[in-house]
Amino acid sequence: MHIAILTFDGFNELDSLIALGILNRIKAPGWRVSLAAPSATVTSMNGVQLYRQAELDEIEAFDAVLVGSGIKTREIAQDTAVMQTLARLDPTRQLIGAQCSGTLLLAKAGLLADIPGCTDLTSKPWVQEAGIEVLEQPFFARGNLATAGGCLASIYLAAWALARLVGRDAAAEALHYVAPVGEKEAYVERALGNIGPYL
Repeated sequence: MHIAILTFDGFNELDSLIALGILNRIKAPGWRVSLAAPSATVTSMNGVQLYRQAELDEIEAFDAVLVGSGIKTREIAQDTAVMQTLARLDPTRQLIGAQCSGTLLLAKAGLLADIPGCTDLTSKPWVQEAGIEVLEQPFFARGNLATAGGCLASIYLAAWALARLVGRDAAAEALHYVAPVGEKEAYVERALGNIGPYL
């Protein structure tokens, strides 16, 4: 099972790295979580530089793909090569999720036709301009497509992917591990309450 977190220059660290940390709580043979990028290195909105672990061109081989957000998303949406690559995503056989302005990339790639989405407040007008109804909630999924709005909603996106790929109990266990001490049960309950209707 190979999960890719698509990460571009200007990326939001919370989107890519929180999901990476939660998804890597699964320790099973063949389980792999990679930061995938179009270049060998990417630099975050706050100057953190990361080396990619997988190439964007491998997109059809990933079992699940999460698209993070960042300050350059509108520029990326104009990059023909990147958008042609994203258009190769296939929700009939891949789990596909997006976070905040990553929702704009899914919209521009034609993956959200007739599906409402979630995004952050800054990205909301761009996603609406792309023809997507934006919901005032942190998470929404239909079938194999999911979107999340707000940096910390990356927790819900990661939990949804875990629940779909390895089960609700695995998602709850991963969430329990990362939740603040003294708030673990309430934290897990809230997260599962947000993704539960879409599982």
